[in-house]
Amino acid sequence: MKKEKFLGFEKCMELMRKTDSQLQEDGFHFLLPYASDYLNELIREFKAEKDHGLKCWLLELIGESKSLESFEILKENLSNDSESLRNWAIHGLKNLDSKEARTELFKIGIKKQKNYRQQEL
Repeated sequence: MKKEKFLGFEKCMELMRKTDSQLQEDGFHFLLPYASDYLNELIREFKAEKDHGLKCWLLELIGESKSLESFEILKENLSNDSESLRNWAIHGLKNLDSKEARTELFKIGIKKQKNYRQQEL
């Protein structure tokens, strides 16, 4: 399978903002393998974004970065009014699987089982 050339962060964000759902999906999936490389930009975009659906995707990408730098924004969203954003924050903290992330998950009643990532399968 041929690896596609990365379009760049700005182009992926542009695609994710299109009205065509396939282009939105394409932008998300092009960016997914590079989430950790663009974590600061993703956090910046997340904080500025008004569209709920795009905020959910951005938080999902932040969680998929598996970077310790994502901890604070994920922790903050555990108490978000949006159930979707709370769920993506939980998913991201499970991916992070650090002591701090496990502590925050435990505080909201999610106890670690063997491996969070295996638990979701």
